[in-house]
Amino acid sequence: MKIVLVSTYELGRQPFGLASPAAWLRKREHSVVCMDLARQALNEPAIKEADLIAIYLPMHTATRLAAQILPALRAQNPSAHFCCYGLYAPMNEEYLRSLGVSTILGGEFENGLVHLAQRLSQSNGNGNRGAQSEPQEESLISLERLRFEVPDRSGMPALQKYAHLIVPGDGYRIVGSTEASRGCKHLCRHCPIVPVYNGVFRIVPREIVLEDVRRQVAVGAQHISFGDPDFFNGIGHAIPLVEEFHREFPKVTYDVTIKIEHLRKHEEHLPKLKETGCLFVISAVESVNDVFLAALEKGHTRADFLHVASTFRALDLTLHPTFVPFSPWTTVHNYVDLLRVLHEEQLTENVAPIQLGIRLLIPEGSRMLELEEVSRAIGPFDPQSLVYPWRHYDSRVDALSETIQEIAAAADRDKVSRAAVFERIWMLAHRVAGMEPPPLSRAESARAVPFLSEPWYCCAEPTADQLISIRRPKPLVSNSTVLPDSFV
Repeated sequence: MKIVLVSTYELGRQPFGLASPAAWLRKREHSVVCMDLARQALNEPAIKEADLIAIYLPMHTATRLAAQILPALRAQNPSAHFCCYGLYAPMNEEYLRSLGVSTILGGEFENGLVHLAQRLSQSNGNGNRGAQSEPQEESLISLERLRFEVPDRSGMPALQKYAHLIVPGDGYRIVGSTEASRGCKHLCRHCPIVPVYNGVFRIVPREIVLEDVRRQVAVGAQHISFGDPDFFNGIGHAIPLVEEFHREFPKVTYDVTIKIEHLRKHEEHLPKLKETGCLFVISAVESVNDVFLAALEKGHTRADFLHVASTFRALDLTLHPTFVPFSPWTTVHNYVDLLRVLHEEQLTENVAPIQLGIRLLIPEGSRMLELEEVSRAIGPFDPQSLVYPWRHYDSRVDALSETIQEIAAAADRDKVSRAAVFERIWMLAHRVAGMEPPPLSRAESARAVPFLSEPWYCCAEPTADQLISIRRPKPLVSNSTVLPDSFV
């Protein structure tokens, strides 16, 4: 069977969600073409010849982009069977089916894709190419324990075309990526993982992870970005993995994502991250407002975040906090408070400017819909943007968010430093709050930190300009190129 796997966006990484199912399907002798439309043009001949076209939807932005291209794909090959799989597929089942998608697979999707391909092969053998009219037999959401295959990244764009690591004073490094786990043990109210996995957590075996890394290092990867929702969900899996990783690849660095709650609970393991080559830890802090954090059920407080920030400074380990600064709980004064905390904790260089303008994303199935504060603020579900749009009771808050997003976009375009962008946002926020802005100390401007050259749209609704930017193919990297950062 001829199968095309399509990714529209995955945070600038070479998509694990293509490489993993490609290995499963090729092992069963299917012909598989992988297309990452964030980094390459559409392969029209492959689309026209495909029996099955499966689109990977790991996040909101990817789903928005997929919805834009689905009509064109169906026009090119009306007899193909269309499938959407990944975290955001079951959350948007009704909308995707309205666009002509016949099969929706969420959770642990690899075996579902294999079963679908087998079912379609049998149908095609009976002269029913595509089996568009047949009802879906595969589970909408599968949480089965899989026997993972080593991801097959053959035929995908080179790693040099993906997000790179910026190391101030040391140029850039080529970045690979992998996953050591999927799902999450926690039930944070705003997290898109929760409606699908509902507290279930799955391990990718260490030997699979290391072989995936091994193959990427062999083709030039100098840094590995672990895409796990939370690397410390399984501490007994994570620590032996990074120890073995470092023994085999002592010159390769890495980054991980870990909850503040876990950074406190497993604080004794943080030196091990430093020892094994971890350059930075991404953590979804979301807010320094305890009322909002409680509403999100994040499992940490403002004091916990401040403790972790202090611990990271003491260990000389870099923390990259991410935020949702604009929500129905935001006031102009607690927004100023967030900026003040970032300045006092010497984290202004660690936070991408776009992070300071992000609004709370409320997709279909979100547990945020359970809250009265949200029900008062939202409008009807918008199928085009795939969110419940909301407005703040204080129009100054919405205007501030929009202006900061414009500042961040202009800073990316004009290559303005993070320090300069933060100062502009600092001045603006104080003026909106009717406060005299205190002068900013320049002491921390010399604290350059490593970061990835890709925007973080995981929990934010992208603007039209951002969608266009993501779709634009990125140039190849050469050893003599000085590469700019993009929205970070």
